[in-house]
Amino acid sequence: MGYLTQEKISEMGFSYVGSNSYLSDKASYYNCENIFIGDSVRIDDFCVLSAGMGGIEIGSYVHIAVFSSLIGREKITLLDFSNISSKVSIYSSNDDYSGASMTNPMVPEQFTNVTHAAVTVGRHVIVGSGSVILPGVTLEEGVAVGALSLVAKSCKAFGIYTGVPVKWIKNRKRDLLALEKIFTQG
Repeated sequence: MGYLTQEKISEMGFSYVGSNSYLSDKASYYNCENIFIGDSVRIDDFCVLSAGMGGIEIGSYVHIAVFSSLIGREKITLLDFSNISSKVSIYSSNDDYSGASMTNPMVPEQFTNVTHAAVTVGRHVIVGSGSVILPGVTLEEGVAVGALSLVAKSCKAFGIYTGVPVKWIKNRKRDLLALEKIFTQG
């Protein structure tokens, strides 16, 4: 996998890109001036980061795996130590599927009924492959979302959720918080 050079990152006009971050040269980045990327972040091939007016903010020690997308008008936030597995889609904008309005961005806004709401992925959250996160969702600290899940409602801290739509399955261990302390102090 090839990564963007520091020179190319500067040319693209990102809001900020921290040290030790690796941005694939095969990923697509739109509205870079609204994209903030912390330290030690890896964005893999064929990802799409399309920042709207709210922007995309990625903390430190974050991984976004192949074929994932972050798209929408409102803010999308990925906090420190979060992990987005392959083919995950995070939307801060979503069309109305009811048929009461028209859909797609090529139709004037007066004929659509798009929902726009910020999405937050908390610290130490892991989202399994193929999952979809819809506008307005907050995944609190330590949440684990199983593969192929649909997340339409917020999830409470340190819960394991899975399904379509997601349901709480059980609590997640918090051992990773002690490991973070050792890691950050070492």
